[in-house]
Amino acid sequence: MENNRNSKVWFITGASRGFGHIWAEAALERGDQVAATARNTNSLAGLKEKYGDRVLILELDVTKPGQAKEAVTKAHEHFGRLDIVLNNAGYSLVGTIEEASIEEVKAMFDTNVFGALAVIQAALPLLREQGGGHILGTSSNLGHVTLPVIGYYASTKWAFEAIHESLAIEVKDFGIKVTIIEPGAYATEFGTEESLKFAAGMDIYTDLKTTFFETLKDMEKGDPYATPQALFQVVDAENPPLRFHLGSHNLPWVRGVYEERLALWEQWDDVSSSAQRITN
Repeated sequence: MENNRNSKVWFITGASRGFGHIWAEAALERGDQVAATARNTNSLAGLKEKYGDRVLILELDVTKPGQAKEAVTKAHEHFGRLDIVLNNAGYSLVGTIEEASIEEVKAMFDTNVFGALAVIQAALPLLREQGGGHILGTSSNLGHVTLPVIGYYASTKWAFEAIHESLAIEVKDFGIKVTIIEPGAYATEFGTEESLKFAAGMDIYTDLKTTFFETLKDMEKGDPYATPQALFQVVDAENPPLRFHLGSHNLPWVRGVYEERLALWEQWDDVSSSAQRITN
């Protein structure tokens, strides 16, 4: 694999905890510079104390497009360039399709999808002007498959993936690369009260949710501190992948799901094809 290892400048959202914090510190540790952003920057003070001028701490609520543009602009002016723009901010809404309110679903899309979009749109003119860059987005294995109870969260990731796939084609000629990072299950703060919101429950789904949470509890979770080196191989590659599975569980699960989908489409292909009437 070809490698392009020069000191890089990162812009990272959701850097207060979880992957965002781990990756920000790992990038600083290897000698890169980082604009670390979060709604609450208190947990980022330690990075400033340890790494000094190589880190810029910025307050950012990604649901406010004006604030996103201001933060991206400040980071670019401070460091003189942005090599990697990493959208990592996000959370999950827990609830069945019937239980969650429209307002709760909209609020999650505001963070997980439109927040990322605000950062991307703010960064693109700067990346074009400097002649390139690399946009990364933290998605999930649930960008390909879905589960009950967190179906709305998965829907944000399906939208997130579609946006990034289109983006990759649109900006390729500007020297801008795009990679979707798809973590499996990891022992981060993502499953804590701070990163989860719960819809009001209905008794009819109690058994389903109990079974679901028991399954999650027994699921093997990866060590998030094992991920930085894999991420660095992606950002240092001359030709990084559009999609990158993080962890060993994703590919077997996704492969199995797609095999089932293909088999079902094949089974119904005669009926599907009968609906195609050629008109000239």
